[in-house]
Amino acid sequence: MPLFSTALRSLRHRNFKLFFSGQLISLIGTWMQVVAESWLVYRLSGSAELLGLVGFASQIPVALFSPLGGALADRFNRHRIIICTQLAAMVLALILAALTLTNRIEVWHIFVLAALLGAVNGFDIPTRQAFVAEMVGREDRMNAIALNSAAFNGARIVGPAVAGMLVASIGEGWCFFINAVSYIGVLAGLLAMRVAPSKTTARPTESNLDRMFGGFRFVAHHPPILALLTLLALVCFMGFPYSVLMPVFADQVLHTDARGLGYLMAAAGLGALIASLVLAGKPTVKGLGRWVALSGISFGIFLILFSFSRNFEMSLVLLVPIGFSMMLQMASSNTLVQAMVPDQLRGRVMAVYSMIFMGMAPLGSLVAGYAAERAGAPVTVATGAAVCILGALVFATRLPHLRERVQILVTQQMTGGTPAEAEGSGL
Repeated sequence: MPLFSTALRSLRHRNFKLFFSGQLISLIGTWMQVVAESWLVYRLSGSAELLGLVGFASQIPVALFSPLGGALADRFNRHRIIICTQLAAMVLALILAALTLTNRIEVWHIFVLAALLGAVNGFDIPTRQAFVAEMVGREDRMNAIALNSAAFNGARIVGPAVAGMLVASIGEGWCFFINAVSYIGVLAGLLAMRVAPSKTTARPTESNLDRMFGGFRFVAHHPPILALLTLLALVCFMGFPYSVLMPVFADQVLHTDARGLGYLMAAAGLGALIASLVLAGKPTVKGLGRWVALSGISFGIFLILFSFSRNFEMSLVLLVPIGFSMMLQMASSNTLVQAMVPDQLRGRVMAVYSMIFMGMAPLGSLVAGYAAERAGAPVTVATGAAVCILGALVFATRLPHLRERVQILVTQQMTGGTPAEAEGSGL
């Protein structure tokens, strides 16, 4: 089978094809809003610390609501939940656009709307992660996760570049409006799907509280998953906040404007897209643990080099491997975790993943914004990158002890192991 066909094999599933197409359109609008919103906050306040606070406000609700979102995803119809979350996100984007286009926008408006969107994402992200696996089945799960990441990062190239040009020419408000309109694509795809009625996966004896925290128990009892998520938490806290400080780099370090900011974000997106396509072409999970370790190390190295760069073109070049390494670690970790998790717990375990990915990043953004105001953005980013390298090296030393347990867990899920069997395995 040709490599291209192998990389796109998940698109043979009708529902996933509709979902993928709609997501690709919607995510372009989402990335336009991310760039325009960060530039708007910086333009209104001129404060790196406020950038960090907005990042915190937009993502910490994900950590708070993900356990409930994951429990709902394992109990109710995931398709309907996603339709509701996408409609809510569209309404919030329209409100932000209206406030900005009428020149009534204030920083506190952005905080409130960012926090509300974060709450919506607390339900959307674990449900969407579980729904992707549900649409394609076990054999194409890894490829579907990689293609979903490719859509995310393809939009990450186009969205910021378009946003940079629009912000520089007609202002941030139209980026928010375009984002609101883009949700029509994903909603149309969702409504066109043919989805079988969902079966509840909760055990009759489970209480609501037990159901909500089932994902935490599963992670705590399985060292390979715990190790992957611990490294992800470290990198999210210490490394990922570099993107929140990007307007500071664009303005104070590289002396460019909103258009330049869009190009910087797009360069990282290009690297991430390449990583997603590389992962999409990989037929099995074998060797992904090594990819996680190496990508964590390379992410830190290139991030340190970026922090020392004072040349716009050099910074663009360095952001490509930064985006590549970041996405390779994140998507490889996601794929490995999903390969080791039983279907009955998928929503709840992916809620833990979402809490770490979306919860540690805002805490890191808060700390990074505070540190950048006092020590400067370059020093803040370089320090975080050095800690990421150290964490990845520690993870690499544990790999030989984790490989056998990973194989047992993956085999167990391939043969239909139940949550009770998995929890009782002692792995």
